[in-house]
Amino acid sequence: MERNIGFKERRYIEELRILTRSTALDCVIDDRFERVIYVIRQGDMGLAIGKKGENIRRLQNVLGKRIEMVEYAETPEAFVANIFKPAEVAGIEFGTNSSPVSVLVKKKSDLGIAIGKGGCNIEKARILCRRFFGFDVGEVLLVPVMP
Repeated sequence: MERNIGFKERRYIEELRILTRSTALDCVIDDRFERVIYVIRQGDMGLAIGKKGENIRRLQNVLGKRIEMVEYAETPEAFVANIFKPAEVAGIEFGTNSSPVSVLVKKKSDLGIAIGKGGCNIEKARILCRRFFGFDVGEVLLVPVMP
């Protein structure tokens, strides 16, 4: 998919690299929820977060916005699971050609975590899945329990 990274996003990515020595593949400035979402290269997540979240706190102080990080994955299923962490994602269900994808979670308690306060987590998933894999995320559903 085509991703346009503007001047401000490049500056934020460079700031992350300087402060944490980790590499961000992409940066999204989400004004609606007043946050910056970084997509971190696979394997760099621990480096980006730092001990006890120290790097995230420093970055939040420098940028003055809430920071969220998602680890990149090659497959859409793994990427969606990374977006919704710590909620446990059972899988994603592709519909017909242009219909949005449904995300399936294992536990009822994970439903609220996956949706997030005011829908912020599902909105993050919509933004990132559209940018990286070209599909829309529709709703978060509970996996039906087999009797």
